[in-house]
Formats: sequence, structure tokens, C-alpha cells
Amino acid sequence: QVQLVESGGGLVQAGDSLRLSCEASGRTFSSYVIGWFRQALGKEREFVAAIRWSGGRTYYTNSEKGRFTISRDNAKNAVYLQMNSLKPEDTAVYYCAAKTFSSVSAVVAGTSYDYWGQGTQVTVSS
Repeated sequence: QVQLVESGGGLVQAGDSLRLSCEASGRTFSSYVIGWFRQALGKEREFVAAIRWSGGRTYYTNSEKGRFTISRDNAKNAVYLQMNSLKPEDTAVYYCAAKTFSSVSAVVAGTSYDYWGQGTQVTVSS
């Protein structure tokens, strides 16, 4: 059974950095893509970034590219989201999710992911 466990969230000030971690277990993820999504209070869930486990190809939204960096550690079965220059509008619950890779369009579509973590809260104060 696939399990995804996020950690690393917290309360920070605008301009600070955080690194979120997603520890994956339960299967071999070589054909998978791991994505980070976020959902702010009262808003829809949105795609943030994703990485293909095999090969390390990364995907970002335009608004986060340059501030956020996704990476993986195969030995630890972990995916990280480094977030720099945080803004109050980055406040949300951040989730990692996993799916087998099928297409680039499916990477950014939250509805296509099969497995989700419980989420970690990120709060950025102004």
C-alpha cells in the first residue's frame, strides 16, 4: 500500500524559506511522478510542482518557477519542495501526491493522482 507522508510545514515570515518533505513507501516508484499541490482556505486545490521519479524531469507552474524547487532523493524515497522568498499568498495546506506518468497534461491535473498524503500547513505572515 502506497503511503505518502509530508513534513516541514510551519509558520514563517514573508521572505523566509521552507523545505517540505514527502516520504514515499509501499512500492517501487520508478514509473511514477510525484507532485506537490496546495489548497488555501476557501480556494480550489492547485498544482505547484512535480518530478518524475525516473530521470528527474521537473514541472512547475509559471508563478512558482524560480522561487520553488522540487527534487528527489532516490535512496531515501523522498521528494522535497524547497520554497524561497515566501509570500503570504503561499499560505496553504501542501500535499504531495503520486501517480504513474502518462502525459504532461495529467501531471498538473490533481484529479489524475492516485495517492495523496495528509498535507502539511504552511503559513506565511506579512
